[in-house]
Amino acid sequence: MAIDRDGTIVVERNYLSSPEQLELLPRAASGLRAMRAAGLELIVVTNQSAVGRGLIDLARLEEIHVRFRKLLSAAGIEIAGIYVCPHTAEDGCGCRKPLPGLLLQAANELAFLPRDVLVIGDKRTDIDLGRAVGATTILVRTGYGASHEATGGVLADHIADDLFTAAEIAVRWKDNGESLAQRR
Repeated sequence: MAIDRDGTIVVERNYLSSPEQLELLPRAASGLRAMRAAGLELIVVTNQSAVGRGLIDLARLEEIHVRFRKLLSAAGIEIAGIYVCPHTAEDGCGCRKPLPGLLLQAANELAFLPRDVLVIGDKRTDIDLGRAVGATTILVRTGYGASHEATGGVLADHIADDLFTAAEIAVRWKDNGESLAQRR
């Protein structure tokens, strides 16, 4: 499972800049626990252009992620990794979603095929990342998801109200042993 952070797992803060601003979305912990209970590995794949914009530095981002891991651990959730692009869109890097650099890095480090994961997020960039590698995608309506859904420009395989509902789809996907992707 490749899951976006802001607006998907935690409350969207528009350039989250402090560990104290972290707050898990309602039902996010339950959804993540359900995925782990089903045997699904979890990675977080997140664009953090606040670093590239000079709003926070990498040390502050690490503090945020230490607190993030503590919140998840307190909720009984273990994640395999956090993969971060600190660049702005103007930097032209290969790791900024929707480009697949971070997911390819995770796949190399954790030995999986990118097309064999579910990509879950609240933005078009998350869904386009999944599409770029042939993965099944789920747009959640939390964060910016509802507004992206309303524009009709996001071609996700599934749409879920939140991460808990996405977890129900993910568990079915795993149990079926095959893609639940709606053929695009």
